[in-house]
Amino acid sequence: MNNLDYGIIGNCRTAALVSKDASIDWCCLPEFDSASVFAKILDEKIGGHFGFIVDDSYKITQTYVRKTCILRTTFESEDAAFEVLDFLPRYHKNDMNFHAPPEIIRYLRVKKGTPKLKVDFQPKLEYAKGNTLKYLKNNFIVSIIEEDEDFDTLFLYSNLDHQSIVDKTEIELEDDAFFLLTYNEKIELPDLNYISLEFQRTRVYWLNWCDKTPNFKHFNTEIMRSAMTLKLLSYDKSGAILAAATTSLPETIGEVRNWDYRFCWIRDASMVVSVISKLGHNRMAKRYLQFVVDLIPDKNEKLQIMYGINKEKRLTEHFLEHLSGYKNSSPVRIGNAAYKQKQNDIYGILMDVIYQELIKFKNDTENKEELWTLTKGIAWVVRHHWREPDKGIWEFREEDKHFTFSKVLCWVAIDRAIKVSKMLGKTSKLKRWEALEAEIRQDIMENAWNEEIGAFTQAYGSRDLDSAVLLMNNYGFIEDRDPKFIKTVETIGKELTNEGLLYRYKTKDDFGLPESSFTICTFWYIDSLNKIGRTEEALEQFKKLLTYSNHLGLFSEDIDFKTKRLLGNFPQAYSHLALIETAMNFEKSLEN
Repeated sequence: MNNLDYGIIGNCRTAALVSKDASIDWCCLPEFDSASVFAKILDEKIGGHFGFIVDDSYKITQTYVRKTCILRTTFESEDAAFEVLDFLPRYHKNDMNFHAPPEIIRYLRVKKGTPKLKVDFQPKLEYAKGNTLKYLKNNFIVSIIEEDEDFDTLFLYSNLDHQSIVDKTEIELEDDAFFLLTYNEKIELPDLNYISLEFQRTRVYWLNWCDKTPNFKHFNTEIMRSAMTLKLLSYDKSGAILAAATTSLPETIGEVRNWDYRFCWIRDASMVVSVISKLGHNRMAKRYLQFVVDLIPDKNEKLQIMYGINKEKRLTEHFLEHLSGYKNSSPVRIGNAAYKQKQNDIYGILMDVIYQELIKFKNDTENKEELWTLTKGIAWVVRHHWREPDKGIWEFREEDKHFTFSKVLCWVAIDRAIKVSKMLGKTSKLKRWEALEAEIRQDIMENAWNEEIGAFTQAYGSRDLDSAVLLMNNYGFIEDRDPKFIKTVETIGKELTNEGLLYRYKTKDDFGLPESSFTICTFWYIDSLNKIGRTEEALEQFKKLLTYSNHLGLFSEDIDFKTKRLLGNFPQAYSHLALIETAMNFEKSLEN
């Protein structure tokens, strides 16, 4: 497996990655950021997995059940066939809360004949740190770490012979079967009727969710799958949105650019909310804004760039040295030291979401006062700190710089604060904010444009280019047909494109020169080409980029320039939000 050939299943509490041949190779229970119970993706020998072994006569295919996040893997030979339906239950309860337990259901349905298989059940609790033991009990198989004082356990229920599961002996499937893997012991024993009902309820939940998403003439399938993937990366309990479901999948095989992405970056999450709101999924937006409001007890407290999904503020980084890493790319990290960084762009991106949501829910915003307090706080922070250098959108771990993108987003913060103040009729700070907006704009135009290079550059006084400046137009700082924007797009196209994909930048950073493309940047470039009038060229590049997804239409963070192999954490919210936005902009262009 070279291409992150995984499907994601989840229920907005946690998620699992299921390989092309139906092996669960990554899952954390009970929540996204808990310790893993399967981590084969990070160590093929000791990480742990849950799969099936069949003989070579079976052909294996995989797809999602239409308009759902239920994964169907079909095993078919000449005289026998069965399918595995993998999902985490999620559906409405009567009181409008959700049933979303920390458990995975594997529903095996016989399609023809009497299929034969072995169950390969190898859980490794706590990131495979200790020796996980399996015990047969009366009604289930329990897994526990030897001499574990915390007593973390995993329960497996099945209507198949438990001894055969543990011994990995061949089983003949004479009828439908199930596995229910759960963090909590069940009070009532599950049976096939219960599993079938969970399947139907979860299927209906996803069909209803998709029904709220508008249909598009162009790229509807890709938009829908991306939207569902973003939904899977939302954490319902707090409203947080994760950057990705994994940790330490490397940007380049064998290198050390491996990070834990199971956290909520204010920037990434705000971008997700901005896009998902356009698709009509307002609950996600409201829950996320409440998450942010809850994080800020003091009116002028600076936002961190990221938080834990349960609002944790300390995300100390550790190495798991016993794991070899994805394709031996160590280190494996949990936690993320970047939480301490200063990135001034987060204020503008968040302020843009607040503005959009206040427009959308003009008469239906319960927390208007809190959002106005947040607006004033953001404007205060930006007014006092916009002149300072920062780490920028790409989280350079070395010296701070005056990054163009950060300055533009400081301008966005004040621009949206002005709009919000007018909308709410709270205009006492208007003159001060308007003067500040003009001052920041002038500063950017004077210091970020490099006449010799013919582009807005990565940082003030720099000759380096940066894909992030393509978003100057998205956020309304510059018109799409402005000669300086057109020249910037063209220069970035010439200098940062390689094999049809884009570098974030070619600046030497803390770890040397980047060696893989950053998927969101290629989408930004294609979107910018479309906006400056080169729609046919952009469309051709977009269609080509879509072919680089895996077999289920999923993207990771990065793509290898030459092999087009998917790299980096997976699936990546950034990549899918940019896919949706680019596709929606094509919808407008192709209608005209």
